[in-house]
Amino acid sequence: MFRALNHRNYRLFFFGQGISLIGTWMQQIALSWLVYRMTNSPFMLGIVGFVGQIPTFMISPVAGVMADRYDRRKMLIITQSLSMLQAFLLALLVLTHQIQVWHVIVLSALIGVVNSFDVPTRQAFTIEMIDDPRDLGNAIALNSSLLNASRLLGPSIAGLLIALVGEGICFLLNAISYIAVLFSLITMKIFKPSFNTSKRHIFLELKEGLKYALYFPPIKWILLLLGLVSLMGVPFQVLMPIFAKDVFHGGAHTLGFLMAMTGCGALVGALYLAARKSVIGLGKIIGLAAVLFGVTMIVFSISRTFIVSMFILFVSGFGLMVHMASCNTILQTIVEEDKRGRVMSFYTMSFMGMMPFGSLLAGGLASKIGAPVTVLFGGICCMMGAFVFLKKLPLIRSKIRPIYAQKGIIPEVAMGIQSAVDLGGFSKD
Repeated sequence: MFRALNHRNYRLFFFGQGISLIGTWMQQIALSWLVYRMTNSPFMLGIVGFVGQIPTFMISPVAGVMADRYDRRKMLIITQSLSMLQAFLLALLVLTHQIQVWHVIVLSALIGVVNSFDVPTRQAFTIEMIDDPRDLGNAIALNSSLLNASRLLGPSIAGLLIALVGEGICFLLNAISYIAVLFSLITMKIFKPSFNTSKRHIFLELKEGLKYALYFPPIKWILLLLGLVSLMGVPFQVLMPIFAKDVFHGGAHTLGFLMAMTGCGALVGALYLAARKSVIGLGKIIGLAAVLFGVTMIVFSISRTFIVSMFILFVSGFGLMVHMASCNTILQTIVEEDKRGRVMSFYTMSFMGMMPFGSLLAGGLASKIGAPVTVLFGGICCMMGAFVFLKKLPLIRSKIRPIYAQKGIIPEVAMGIQSAVDLGGFSKD
């Protein structure tokens, strides 16, 4: 389950990023609580989410080209340093009691721009930290485990700190946490950085990557389903302060517990994927996990019992993480190396880039029809998209099979589970 940690560079990044991500989740919870406390407006929660995520949709494709052209480690050092600066500014404004909503909007837009470069570069950089490409899937799953272990700890810590000392300390601790990941990046030894020296116009390379993604069915349908889930499903999290305060009549600690349960379920989902020995079967899992996520959203929208809702969020987190990490793993397995940065930028755009529109839509709908009905509608949309994806699965399998054969994935799997393949055919690519 933890075999990717045998690689020194990845091990450095894993522990450094782990510390930083706890701070990131603390800041996310503190920021949403701060905005809702200051404005008492669901729509403003949507606005802040929108401005923090819309740069990802607009800039990530260009960032993907740069991730294919330049040294990814150096790019990450720059983006992580800028993220640290943003957190320090937030902490300073809150602790000096100068914070206003427009400050939050501007700084959210700033971190959105930074993340537009950071996320696709970090995704594409994973393979450079792994000496044995066969451990790439495990490394991606462990990245997801790390994200969600921090998602479990960060909101819980933030909920307690907000109640005790306020949001400013959460922002300050997040800024300090970036030291760990910067140290890991600086001390790595990357002997063969993956970047090209192409002198073609950046938009020609962007067009090439976009054409590749649109005309290759596995990448196209994975990105479309991921984009739908991110648009209609994931933004329900921006409405969590409403559920915590108005539905369950709690405070910051209630919000922390709700988010922590989602993170706990996602952590279990990531560990489940890390324990898998092969990418075979992930295509079907992508669709089924999206169905599970949609069902849990529907059930959560009608639940009015706090304990039941926490369990539902646990299952929801499991489904969402299995869906996202499986998409990531298949994309990184089948993509051509010279287009890795661009494809991962499209992954980032589908996942994070659709969230601002979803946040804006969720905030607007919640103001008109209420948060529970908004979440119900999103869950139905996720289920419908998953069913379409499952119908396209035979086409996706037929296109992935030659790539798996070329990379030796099928023979390797055949050594262990040939009997299962013989019984069901190659039906689980």
